[in-house]
Amino acid sequence: MSAGHLKFGLVAAIAILSAPVASAQEGRGADETAALCHGGGSICVSARIPAVRATTQTVQNWMSRDVGAAWAAGYKGAGVTITMVDDFSSTSRFSGNFGIGVQTQRHGEWTREEASMIAPAATIRSKDFSTGTAVSLASGRNVLNLSYGMYTTAGYSANQIWWAPEESSIISYATKGSAIVSKAAGNDAVAVGGVTGGQQDYLDLALIGKPTAIFVGALSTNGTTANKAQLAWYSDYAGSNQAVQSHFLVVGVEGDKTGLYGTSFAAPIISGYAAIIGSKFTKATPVQITNDLLNTARTDTLVNYDPSVYGKGEASLSRALAPVAIH
Repeated sequence: MSAGHLKFGLVAAIAILSAPVASAQEGRGADETAALCHGGGSICVSARIPAVRATTQTVQNWMSRDVGAAWAAGYKGAGVTITMVDDFSSTSRFSGNFGIGVQTQRHGEWTREEASMIAPAATIRSKDFSTGTAVSLASGRNVLNLSYGMYTTAGYSANQIWWAPEESSIISYATKGSAIVSKAAGNDAVAVGGVTGGQQDYLDLALIGKPTAIFVGALSTNGTTANKAQLAWYSDYAGSNQAVQSHFLVVGVEGDKTGLYGTSFAAPIISGYAAIIGSKFTKATPVQITNDLLNTARTDTLVNYDPSVYGKGEASLSRALAPVAIH
């Protein structure tokens, strides 16, 4: 199919998952998407990525209690690089509060801050997704965070898409197991890869079956056995495809506390978890870390657990860190 249907360098269209859903003050719905770089894509040229600002290492009330336990044990993501592939150049900004004060930021600045707060010792890099250039990996272990989707008319197969170097490199890393890829599931309340408004997310389709790709859905809260969580009303779910179910996790996105809703804010939590796990299991491969996250997920913290809804279940950082070693 023609490259013009998707995001290739100077793009025809980019749809990011949940970018404008984050601000209660703006009164926007959690299933809304923001279109960037329409037309000639001039705003995508020569994107300037701001430096990551330091965040306080404080366990916030929107986080799972497992995060504090991991930090207390000395695991904060050291030695792992998280690359945020996101919007760092558009004029679109929205407000929220991760517990350190109300801010108004771009989508990528929000997801980057969230990942850095979960894994404060990880190296965080920013890759503006409007440039279309290949994503480079750092030395050591890598996690790629994708809080966006690539939508066009439904009905094509993933191998019919001509990918730009950016998405091509990401898909290659997930295929070869070179990096963990945490992909926001989407906010259309359909199965991963499903049709919504006559369109499909072809980045989802291209990542299905890849050994280090994880699709991340949103729960309305962090689950416990006493107070079980359920899928957020907007979140895409695993569906009937067992290849998706086996690589689908859910985490709490407590927008009532932060003003930030959407699976865009679920994926950075898994990115942070992966970095924390990598800081304990320093010789583990991306495939081993991915499998550890998937195989230790909980189902007893979820309302009416069903793999077609929740996939492997709610990510459990404490269970993933429990083994002496992972293989």
